Formats: sequence, C-alpha cells, structure tokens
Amino acid sequence: MTPSPQTRPRLGASACLLGEPVRYNGGHSRCRFLTLGPLAGMVEWVAVCPEMELGLGAPRRPVRLLSDGRLVDRDGDTDHSAALAETARRVLPSFEDLDGFVLKSRSPSCGLFGVPRYSAGLPGERTDGQPVDRRGRGAFAEALTAAHPHLPVEEEGRLNDPVLREHFVERVFAHARLRELLSGPWRPRDLVDFHSRHKLQVLAHDPRLYRELGRVVARAGTADRRALAEEYRRLFTEALAVRPTRGRQVNALQHVLGPFGHRLSPERRHGLAGAIEDFQAGRAPMSVPVALLLHDARAENVHYLADQTLLEPFPAALPLRHHL
Repeated sequence: MTPSPQTRPRLGASACLLGEPVRYNGGHSRCRFLTLGPLAGMVEWVAVCPEMELGLGAPRRPVRLLSDGRLVDRDGDTDHSAALAETARRVLPSFEDLDGFVLKSRSPSCGLFGVPRYSAGLPGERTDGQPVDRRGRGAFAEALTAAHPHLPVEEEGRLNDPVLREHFVERVFAHARLRELLSGPWRPRDLVDFHSRHKLQVLAHDPRLYRELGRVVARAGTADRRALAEEYRRLFTEALAVRPTRGRQVNALQHVLGPFGHRLSPERRHGLAGAIEDFQAGRAPMSVPVALLLHDARAENVHYLADQTLLEPFPAALPLRHHL
C-alpha cells in the first residue's frame, strides 16, 4: 500500500483564521495564505474556536490569560479554566487524524508563543493592570500540544516567514502521507517503500534520526507490527520537526546527484553540481537545483531518485522553496 503523492492533509485551524466571525468583537482574522492561496484547495480544513466551544458567543467579553495559566474574563469576574479543560477533553481526541494545526497568534486561548499573561495575585506580581510578562501560551494551545506532542503546530503570524512556512507545510504533507499509510492494511514492505522514498528528506532534517529510522525499518517483518508503527511514527515526526539547515539540504541533494551522475554528460553533471553550489552559497533558492535534479532523474529513468520526497515534498503549485 503506497500513499498517494497527492495525499490530502486534514488541517485544523482557529476558526477566525478561516474567515469565520467568531472573534470577541464579532469579526474574523482571515489569513490569506490559508484561505486565498493554492493551499486552500489542497487540504481539508477543520475549524475550531475554543471560546465559541465554551458557549461564549460572538461578540463577547474579552478573556485574558493569567500567570497561573487560568483563562478569565478581562475583569476577572468569570473563570473559564475548568470549562475550557472540559472542552479540551471533549474535542482533542477527535484531532487524532489531523496532520497539523494553525493557531491564532497572541490569543489567550489559541496563541502558541508570546501571549501576554496578567497577574494572578501571586507575590511580587505587578498590580497596575499591565501584563506581568509576554511568555505565555494560550490555554487551548497548551492542551493541544500536550495531547498531540508530535502534531505539526504553528501560528499564522509566523507563517509570514518563508522558512517557517515551508517547514510547516513540508511537515504537514509528510504527516499526511504517513497517516494514510499506517491507517490502512500496510505490510512490512509498504513501510520499507515509504522509508525508501522519504530517507533523503529525513536526512536533510536530522542525520541521527535518519540512522535510527533505518534500524527500525530493518526490523520490519520480525518486530511487533503495532509497536514498530508507533516507533517509526514517533521518530519520523521528531526528525521532520527539526528545521533543516542549508548544509544538511546540500548534503541530501548531493546524495541525489551521486548515484546517477555517471549517466550524465560532463556538461550536465557540472551544471547540476554548480546549481547545488549556488544554493549552498545563497546565490540561488533550493527550487533551482531541485528542479534540475528532478528533471534529470526522470529523464534517465532513475525512479528511486525521482520518487524521493526530498525533491517534491508538497505539491509543486505551492509557492515555496523560492526564497534565498
């Protein structure tokens, strides 16, 4: 059972980012990258607003995060912490088949990083109504990441960074392919095939976990099937969570060129090596050597290399990998 190269990820998102009028003021925070670009038609969206799930409605009184992790009305009249914990227990199990989640930045419920935290009345905290710090994580985001520690999770503000955006999308599509494989009647040889297609992509992220995954796959057919799948899933998602460095990407690209370079004319081989060097030096984006390597691997019918997800980790229509 080989996952389809066009596997459609299931992606969760704070509902306001998808244009739903669920914010405290009755508005939304539509994210153009999620809803108006090519990604919108490539994924299945699962919209969630934890504050609406609490029954607060829109518009509603704003909430804030306290330094002890509680979620309360701005005036502190109502503590929503217990209700939010119950909501999390109810909805988080349904996220088992998601491939990623995009959260609303700076939200006291959904923010992933840098959420303002206000005084909970602890000793030494300021009492002038200003945040005691901006190091918080939203109450729902905290529950989500604790329940699904290997799920690719990002907030929409950080997706404006082309490096972070590419990394997140790459993880989402890899997660979807693995989910599709392991949710079906896979055989040991299917896992071997999956790993063979993804091994150079993993190498570009984490060489140590690349070696560990190789040892796991070597036990396919002899180890307990369920335990093997869980161990592979954990290591695979951990590896892809490591942001690739340019040096590791160059190393992986050279692993593509090496096995079929002897089939090429000196001019073509020199051109490919030069494109990789230009990427390494920051003179060209990764899309340039990738496009050339993919073209020549296909032209030479080197299917093992042409099928490497390193060269096509997500649909080509997505405007990624073009940054320097």
